[in-house]
Amino acid sequence: MTKLESLMPLFIVADLGKSVAFYREVLGFDLSMSIPAEDPFFAIVARDRVGIMLKHIAPDVPPLPNPARHPYAKWDAFIRTEDPDALASELQGRTSEIACAVQDTDDGLRGFEISDVDGYALFFGRPLEL
Repeated sequence: MTKLESLMPLFIVADLGKSVAFYREVLGFDLSMSIPAEDPFFAIVARDRVGIMLKHIAPDVPPLPNPARHPYAKWDAFIRTEDPDALASELQGRTSEIACAVQDTDDGLRGFEISDVDGYALFFGRPLEL
């Protein structure tokens, strides 16, 4: 079978500028695309091989992160990193938004959660060693 290379979720956002700023300033992503040039409504932010599409639809189409829908669906994205402890240390100087400290979870993962400005919950981590 043909190898798949990456996944890029699309998050509906309330304010594209604020969302892009969060991903750039807090999480260290780069702005890969923003369209149209004048008054953009769509952007792609990326860091390494991780990309996220951000789109502002209209004021009456708000973001709907998983945590707002149901407490058992607490993450909108799982972002794998081999060293979540080092990443948490890197981000700690940029934000107080880390929802919980790096920890080993009940479902066999090591990592931490952070919510973006629209409430999308991102988990940065890896499976525990077997």
